[in-house]
Amino acid sequence: MPFVNIKITNEGATPEQKALLIKGVTKLLEDTLGKNPQTTVVIIEEVDTDNWGIGGETVTSRRAQDK
Repeated sequence: MPFVNIKITNEGATPEQKALLIKGVTKLLEDTLGKNPQTTVVIIEEVDTDNWGIGGETVTSRRAQDK
């Protein structure tokens, strides 16, 4: 039973986009590894940009600098 955990920042991914991610990852595991889609679990976790760090800075801070 494959378990996939996708983490993204909470910046507006739509329910439709999330559904496409779940469908696409499930299909990839089926096509690549022969895994049964009925037993494949995909979880999408949305993380606040204040709680996601890159290079010692939060994503919130990095995005503010890019503006």
